[in-house]
Amino acid sequence: MSTQYRQVIAPAVFLLLGIAGILLLVIPIDDVREPPQFMYGVVLDAGSSHTAMYIYKWPADKQNGTGIVTQHSECHVKGGGVSSYAGERGGAGRSLEPCLDQALKDIPKSRHHLTPLYLGATAGMRLLNISNPIESEKILKEVGSKLHTYPFDFRGATILSGQEEGAYGWVTVNYLLENFIKYGFAGHWLSPGRDTVGALDFGGASTQITFETADVVEDKSNVMELRLYGRDYHLYTQSFLCYGRDQVLRRLLAHLVKNQGAGPHVSHPCYPAGFNVSMKLDKVFDSPCTADQMPTPYSPQDPLTVIGTGHYQHCLANMSKIFSFDRCSFSKCSFDGVFQPNVTGSFMAFSAFFYTHVFLQRTTGITVTSPTLLEGATHTVCNMDYQEMLKKAPDQKGRLQDYCAASVFIQVLMLQGYGFDELSFPRISFQRKAGDTSIGWALGYMLSLSSLLPGESMGLRKALRPEAWAGLIFLFVFLILIVSGYLLLKTCQKKDSDSII
Repeated sequence: MSTQYRQVIAPAVFLLLGIAGILLLVIPIDDVREPPQFMYGVVLDAGSSHTAMYIYKWPADKQNGTGIVTQHSECHVKGGGVSSYAGERGGAGRSLEPCLDQALKDIPKSRHHLTPLYLGATAGMRLLNISNPIESEKILKEVGSKLHTYPFDFRGATILSGQEEGAYGWVTVNYLLENFIKYGFAGHWLSPGRDTVGALDFGGASTQITFETADVVEDKSNVMELRLYGRDYHLYTQSFLCYGRDQVLRRLLAHLVKNQGAGPHVSHPCYPAGFNVSMKLDKVFDSPCTADQMPTPYSPQDPLTVIGTGHYQHCLANMSKIFSFDRCSFSKCSFDGVFQPNVTGSFMAFSAFFYTHVFLQRTTGITVTSPTLLEGATHTVCNMDYQEMLKKAPDQKGRLQDYCAASVFIQVLMLQGYGFDELSFPRISFQRKAGDTSIGWALGYMLSLSSLLPGESMGLRKALRPEAWAGLIFLFVFLILIVSGYLLLKTCQKKDSDSII
């Protein structure tokens, strides 16, 4: 072989051998095959206002926390939450059928019997369990019987405690943000070394705050200790029952009725001017959250007409009465005598926090990133009349009357209750999803109950994800083509030079 050929071929051979060596080091022989099938898990989030079904998936050969769990699909049940079917035999179970039928289609049939199925009920059922525990138990048994008729691995229907709901929401947020563990390109699971993010949830019947703290938590009922991937997490978590969006609106109206008398007309400063609505008194007082406001004598079928007056200051004054800031048996409290350490770090606010935040920005043009901007946007919305609101958000027609009250509630809760200020409030992000996954307690619940969150740290991970494998193959082929083209060019040049000679 001539010296010229050796000068061309030798570097190319060494380059190809080097690339091949790298691929053999990072890609095990086991991964040179078809991508693995997925495993699936289903969670029914039985909230107070409605039920949502979430289907999650992860690689079938990546058990015990080594696979990345993502959302596959979701389905929202029509009608109210399962607690709204109290006294209606079979209604709660039947309401779930359309979404369960969708799950049969979304999950491959071969995986049905391997798919864990959970139902977790939250504050709506917690309230029903207070007012009518027998009926609550009947509904749980009924939905359990319905879920047993489907070919999934049903693992129970239960009522979550407020602390569990808050903690699972915190797990979801930090799992999706990869704050626990992160996948490295070279095939390792890495601890990202980032601080965790607090979780703020605002549902229909309760609201939750959960965050990691180094402070001593004086009320042990607010403590939750978790060990994930070899690290211990010391959490503060608190759930406020009756402080969810629907129950707050009901409590505010009950407060107005009590103060103005149970007459046929009540002025509502949080409803926009030009909006009136008629209802029966039982719509206000048929809840454990408003029982202490019930007038005497009380007739559930008495009519009530609510007249909107649209006045921010009056709305704020009445909403503030729902909270109690004047009693605390600890060194510090949020409200209603509940201990809370100072908020620290970043937070993610989701559920009704997110939807209210979006509405404020849409109707006022103000992106709420500080307490001052929150107050300004809320003031603007509360002073709009109904027709002005309708022009700005016609698709929200059925809910327009409630946005002023919800915004004022968030203002009082976050600024006076939780204690967010000009420095800490900008560290709150308002989100509905992280990537393609909805934010809430459901993912954290499934991860924990399915043992997909190991307590101990992960070792070396030898398999590359399919995207990384495809990228390396592309790079390998690309370099082969370049080298081949280079050799062909040199060969042609050699032939040309020989013909000239």
